[in-house]
Amino acid sequence: MKRKGYLSLLVTIFLAISLVLSACGGGSSDDKVVKKEEASKFPKTTTNNKKSIEDGSLTYGIVSDTPFAGTLNTTFYDGQPDWEIIQWFDEPLLGMNKDYEIDNSGAATYKLSKDKKTITIKIKKNVNWSDGKPVTAQDLEYKFLVIANKAYTGVRYDGTVQQIVGIQDYHAGKAKNISGIKILNDKEISITFKSATPTVLTGLNTTPLPKHYFKGVAIKDMAKSPQVRKAPIGFGPFKVKKIIPGESVELVRNDNYWRGKPKLKSVIIKVVSPKVVVSALKKGEIDVASVPADQYPDLKTGKNYQVLGSYDLAYNYIGFKLGKWDAKKGENVMNPKSKMNNKNLRQAMGLAINFKEIGDKLYNGLYEPANSLIPPSFPTWYDSSLPKAKQDVKKAKKLLDEAGYKDVNDDGLREDPKGKKLTITFSSMSGSKVAEPLANYYIQSWKKIGLNVKLLDGRLQEFNSFYDNIEKDSPKIDVYAAAWGTGTDVDPSGLYGRAAQFDMTRWTNSENDKLLADGLSSKSFDKNYRKLVYKKWQELMKEEAPVIPTFFRYQTYAVNKRVKDWTIDPFTEFYKVSVTSDTSVK
Repeated sequence: MKRKGYLSLLVTIFLAISLVLSACGGGSSDDKVVKKEEASKFPKTTTNNKKSIEDGSLTYGIVSDTPFAGTLNTTFYDGQPDWEIIQWFDEPLLGMNKDYEIDNSGAATYKLSKDKKTITIKIKKNVNWSDGKPVTAQDLEYKFLVIANKAYTGVRYDGTVQQIVGIQDYHAGKAKNISGIKILNDKEISITFKSATPTVLTGLNTTPLPKHYFKGVAIKDMAKSPQVRKAPIGFGPFKVKKIIPGESVELVRNDNYWRGKPKLKSVIIKVVSPKVVVSALKKGEIDVASVPADQYPDLKTGKNYQVLGSYDLAYNYIGFKLGKWDAKKGENVMNPKSKMNNKNLRQAMGLAINFKEIGDKLYNGLYEPANSLIPPSFPTWYDSSLPKAKQDVKKAKKLLDEAGYKDVNDDGLREDPKGKKLTITFSSMSGSKVAEPLANYYIQSWKKIGLNVKLLDGRLQEFNSFYDNIEKDSPKIDVYAAAWGTGTDVDPSGLYGRAAQFDMTRWTNSENDKLLADGLSSKSFDKNYRKLVYKKWQELMKEEAPVIPTFFRYQTYAVNKRVKDWTIDPFTEFYKVSVTSDTSVK
């Protein structure tokens, strides 16, 4: 139920020291900076009371400097651009309320057993795939059979999935089916978990996989099959008509959508460079797009769209490579010889950066220093008492001194505790106009505390290369900067658990294991108990610093004034969206 994606945003934002100095230097009262009190008052829903036109069309922009991967199925995708396409034509069976908990407003209803270990899901009669075939209980079972199969090439076999009774025996090849999943009839299925866990209300993936459509396709080949890449289907409000790989997707209305006929006749989704997204919005070339914070001052000058905004279900961070993924064990394994395997070193690198100044000046007040790996978009669980990321060069140097990182040869750069030359390789990603300069600013900040940090291959990495290197644990990378979309499930085990492939740092810790397990225990149906568990977890991660949370951010969207019923509170129901004129520019 990660309505914002299982996220790997993996978006990095960087800027050169020269630009930072000019933007962050004192003396200039830049009126383009967004005050926090202004940012907090962004509307979350469009205001448009005009009459909708029939059979309207809308153009949606995916803001990216690289083509989308084209893995257009929730079982296999792992990038935000692909998710932005999928959400238009497919959806989970269960609905979601504003607290991101499952409810009965979706294509199916559910009931929990008294012991809260079994969920029974009943699919409504009029729910069909876009090819006309009914969505069945077998389709939902099939999704789990694929995810848990050894031949599966994706990253969804973790978290809540692994708690299903019998799924590990199936994964190991000891069983032909998953004993904890029972087909009650064509429209009803029950799923039993090893223990009662509150994440069933926020983390259970209920988007089915059309079993009939993948008939004859080997699981190992599914992610690259035509059923995923060329002609994907779903049961959402729209259907895929045409794909220009990496560039655009044309969607048409699904007249048989279970909620009713969508108001829009067609939707064009296309990739738009971050550098030109505001220009495209002003010209009416796209109707809706998220807008990077560095573009906000220019965005404010437009007249033909409304700006919506809210805290994003995401955070930026600096990660440290501490081991590798062991596919045979199915878990992360730390390398005791890792260059970054010293928490004093990691903490010092976080303390070297002035995140507040960067957020205020370079991101126009839409980024603020972070203090936790649970963002404030989860107010129940977010620990606001933790100190936010703050520059403290004196403390950073002291930490390095205490850990034995000293300048042995008086060249201004520290050697490692054994007195050997220390060079740290930093990977960051190309993207917005602030990418390269901020990477250099980070490097210069680390140099000021005596650390010799070099950019990987001397340049920024394109999105796919960046992600491939991080995911495959390239030994060339010591530190990287990225961002995570949390999805709508507060449970952090999918990003930081021992068995989480998404834990790109590969850090493991016994106390971490215990706290993450406690957060998923039956005791955590008591929100006060779970809140205490996650408070302790946030404190542990702050101390151990396998990653340094850097920024929380406001996500801003520009929506053309002709668009009606677009909302980010908490998400848009696309079948309701319409347009009130046939032109994007007034």
